[in-house]
This record gives sequence, C-alpha cells and structure tokens, in this order.
Amino acid sequence: MGKIIALANQKGGVGKTTTAINLAASLATLEKRVLVIDADPQANASSGLGIDIREIECSIYECLINRAAPEEGIHPTSVKGLDIIPSHINLVGAEIEMLDMPNREKIMREVIEPIKGNYDYILIDSSPSLGLITVNSLTAADSVIIPVQCEYFALEGISKLLNTIKIIKSNLNPGLDIEGFLLTMFNSRLRLSNQVYNEVKKHFRELVFETVIQRNIRLGEAPSMGIPVIMYDAESTGAKNYLALAAEIIKREKR
Repeated sequence: MGKIIALANQKGGVGKTTTAINLAASLATLEKRVLVIDADPQANASSGLGIDIREIECSIYECLINRAAPEEGIHPTSVKGLDIIPSHINLVGAEIEMLDMPNREKIMREVIEPIKGNYDYILIDSSPSLGLITVNSLTAADSVIIPVQCEYFALEGISKLLNTIKIIKSNLNPGLDIEGFLLTMFNSRLRLSNQVYNEVKKHFRELVFETVIQRNIRLGEAPSMGIPVIMYDAESTGAKNYLALAAEIIKREKR
C-alpha cells in the first residue's frame, strides 16, 4: 500500500511545491512508484512537471467535485515511475462546492483509496491555506511534511498549523503523523539561516529532517522547463539535497 504524505504550510513561499516536485522525482529516481496530487489551484506542481492544464480534461477538481474516477485524472510525467493528478483553476471554488457534500472532509481520502495500492508514495501538494482542501489532504494522509523557510518569521503560523493537525488527528484521522520539518532555502553563510535552523531543532528535535535544502539557483530555473531539478542539472546542490531527502524518507520506512 502506498504511503500518503501531504505537504502543508499555510505560509506561502516556503518551498512546498518545489519540495513536492523534486522529492517525488527523487523517489522515482530511487525506483519507487510515485504519484503527485496537485491540490493547489495555482497548479505550479502541474506546470513544474510539464503538464499543460489547458489541455487537461480530468484534474483533481473533477475527481473531488464530479467524482470522476481517479484513474481518469492520472497523467504520466517525463520522469519514469512518476505520475500526477494535476490541478485546475476551478479548484478555487471547490471549497464552496464541497460545503454541502456528505463527509466533506474525507472526499480526498475516497479519491485516493482505489489507487493507493498502485504506488509506493503519494505526495499531496496542498495550497498555502488551512481551508477545506488542505483539511481533506491532511485527512487523507498518513503523514505530513512541513517545509520551513530559513528566514525571519519562519516559525510564524506553525503553531496554527500544528493545532489544525492536532484537531484533524483527534476528529478525522487518528493515524496522521508528522513526517518531519524540512528546512528550506538554507544558506550556511548567513547567521539568520543558522539561527532559524537551531530554533527549529530546539523546538522539534528528532522531527526535523537531517537533510537541509540549500538555496540553489537551479531549483528556481527547473520549473520553467517543466522538469524537476534532477533532470535539469543532476549535479546541482538542489538535486543532491532532494535525493538525500528521498533516501532519508525511504530509510525511515525500513526502521
């Protein structure tokens, strides 16, 4: 059965979608079968993996709202072993459409259930909010990765996210765990980056990934080509960081 990992942080610009794309590609490179579900209306994970959403007939929106079969929404990417259910701008209004649906917090779980046996990992890229779609993503997930940007205000809002996770764990998904806090945009030469790292490590200890994602220009360039960084420049720091993160996650599973 595939492990379902949501990526969540209501603070934007922390590297959540970058992590979804590149962690998924790195897991696939390590011969895992991986599915990305793009649950963010901005659809950056979709375009970053080479999907033109204007040509897509079935997205996660159709799966959630129209109850289209999830198999219809799955699209292959240029990375062997990596598929995606893309997003669509219509997802912006999906939360309102879901309000009157029965078990509205569990619709994503119902979408994933028939296909989760086909993958080793399913990564859900959620939007930078704590709305109903993100609640659905966390309710469907086995664990959550929380990217934390190594900049001022890094810990701002994390307490709100942790409270949401606690509520979901209590009421909707008792099995939800924190996979880890991931430090992103780290620059070892900056005192601030080191301060944020030490602060997060002090607060969350063993929940912090050993792997740190360093600032890397290649990570910013790769999405414009519609490919993950490991295909854009396999020798770049960003590619090596995400490969190390994938290996760390796989190693944890074997414990």
